[in-house]
Amino acid sequence: MGVLGGILLEASGNPSFVVRGPVSSDSMERHQDSTPIQWLSTREAAEYLGVTLRTLYRFIDEGQLAAYQFGRVIRLKTTDVENFIAASRISPGSLRHLYPESKTDTTLTEVSHT
Repeated sequence: MGVLGGILLEASGNPSFVVRGPVSSDSMERHQDSTPIQWLSTREAAEYLGVTLRTLYRFIDEGQLAAYQFGRVIRLKTTDVENFIAASRISPGSLRHLYPESKTDTTLTEVSHT
């Protein structure tokens, strides 16, 4: 395995994936089951999440969602998007501030003694 012009070459000489910046064998992500990385375009990721491109770019820029730039192209790993979805799950009981309990209107239950 070697690196040529930012392209990881397998022993067979076939490119595995493109990386940006210096490459070391320690920094390469290896999948235990040797399946290729599944990439999504920004448009595909935004549609998958049900958000606008602008919101997706904000998630990326704020560091909430990992993305990779290959030249002018930005790609996201399907696994990263799925992990982002799982991490965004709302825990039960955390939304009580959005629906405060209604106060009982005592003026309607009081009987007038006139």
